[in-house]
Amino acid sequence: MPRSSNTTRQTRPSRSRLILVLGGAASGKSQAALEKAGYMGPKAFVATGQALDGEMKARIARHRETRPADWITAEVPRDLAGWFESEGPAYRTIVVDCLTLWLCNVCGRRLAQANMSDRVDDLLQAIRRNKARVVLVSNELGFGLVPASRSARAFRDLAGRVNQQIAAEADEVYVVISGQPLRLK
Repeated sequence: MPRSSNTTRQTRPSRSRLILVLGGAASGKSQAALEKAGYMGPKAFVATGQALDGEMKARIARHRETRPADWITAEVPRDLAGWFESEGPAYRTIVVDCLTLWLCNVCGRRLAQANMSDRVDDLLQAIRRNKARVVLVSNELGFGLVPASRSARAFRDLAGRVNQQIAAEADEVYVVISGQPLRLK
C-alpha cells in the first residue's frame, strides 16, 4: 500500500545523503559546505584540523566564528569512521572539514607508502549507515603547481585518489572557485 505524502516527508531516509565539496585554499569551500548542509538539526561539525601552532589555532578560531551557534563541534583528527559509528546516529546534518587534513593526520610521514583505499571504504560505509545529510570538504590539490618534493607529490596524488573514491560514491559533488560552487554531479 503506498504511503501518504505526509508520512513520506516525515520518514528519515534509510541511508545518508553524501555531498562532497572540493576547492582550493581559501576558495570558500567551508562556507559552501555549510550552505549545502541545510538546516535540519541536530547538526555536527566534525573538525579534523589540529591546533599544533599559532597560525593553525587562529585559523580554527576563525572557522568557529563563521558557524552558527546551533552546530555542535567534534574534533576528530583521525578516527572518522569510528566517530560516525558511535556519534553519527545522533545527528541529522554532519559536515566534515576537511579530508585533506585527515589524510595528513592519518598518514603522518608514511605518505608514499600509504594505501588509504580500505580506510576510505570503511569511512564511506560508516557514513552510509547513518541517516544524516553528510557534507565532506576536501582540497582539490591538482589545480596547483607540481610540487617540488617527492613527498609533496605523493601526498597530492594520494589526496586526488581519495577525492576520486569519495566522489564516485557521493550523491552530489561540487567544486568551489572564488566562493562560487559549481555542481559536478
